[in-house]
Amino acid sequence: MKVLSMIQPWASLFVIGEAKYETRTWRTKYRGPLAIHTSKKVDKPACRLDGVEALLNKHGYTVDNLPTGMIIGVCTLQNCIRVVENNGTWAVLEDGRIISGNDLFLGDYSVGGYVWEIEDMRQLDEYIPAKGQLGLWEYNGEI
Repeated sequence: MKVLSMIQPWASLFVIGEAKYETRTWRTKYRGPLAIHTSKKVDKPACRLDGVEALLNKHGYTVDNLPTGMIIGVCTLQNCIRVVENNGTWAVLEDGRIISGNDLFLGDYSVGGYVWEIEDMRQLDEYIPAKGQLGLWEYNGEI
């Protein structure tokens, strides 16, 4: 299965559904099953931002108990869409979709970047320890 490694708290916020999209500076042509892996790194200053801290607390997470080095969720990557406009309070995707609110706050919607659209996100009941990699990588174990 293809896997995407993400830094915390962004990985958990994505898997628990607080972030609807994942934003990347690069595009992928891959579509299909995708596992979400948490890197060993935790962005501690981001965890302490008022909005992020409140979202984490809502789900019982703090900067100190976020899972790291684990596959924590699975979903289906449906599409990869380019960001064509951003005025700071909303962004426009190449398909005309407008992004605002928490989705804008929880991602990097820089013009020229990409939005990964997913479906059927499911948090795993038991996390799977794994060493991450840059880019999309292959996990050959059972998920």
